[in-house]
Amino acid sequence: MDSSLRERLERLGRVREFPRVESGSPDALLLEWAGRIQDIRTISAIFALSRRWMPMIRAKRAIETLVTEKRVYVYVPKIESLDALVAELAEAGVKATSTTGTDPDVKATRERLGLTQEAFALRYGLDLDAVRNWEHGRRKPDTAARSFLRAISNDPQGVEAAVWMPREAAAGGDD
Repeated sequence: MDSSLRERLERLGRVREFPRVESGSPDALLLEWAGRIQDIRTISAIFALSRRWMPMIRAKRAIETLVTEKRVYVYVPKIESLDALVAELAEAGVKATSTTGTDPDVKATRERLGLTQEAFALRYGLDLDAVRNWEHGRRKPDTAARSFLRAISNDPQGVEAAVWMPREAAAGGDD
């Protein structure tokens, strides 16, 4: 390494290290502005994500996207406590919501729609045994099923239309 570069690097000093969480579970989060853009403390938000084993460059890019787009989805490798991360990001002016969250209440959704288990399963292309197992707590929906069940809960007619769309329309063919 050339001596002038070495000297310049030495003047910058050591990179500040920060503690990372020792253990935790991965999760996907939706990050949004908690208030005004001026209230976002970008460096604090980047460090909060990096402490949870998100690579620094990925955390930086995520926060840059948040600032410009008002929201961003991120994958965080090690969250020791979702509440702790949400609080830390809130202090940095960032609202964080877990996209995995809690399991949707299948029975409440079905009953709100006035459907039997069989009718619910048929209408939305679900396995009847799966619906029964979810409602009785014998099994939990996987990630894809949770997303689908949330979509049903939020827009039951839209999901029904998508499920029962004719093949030609789904493929975009008019012939």
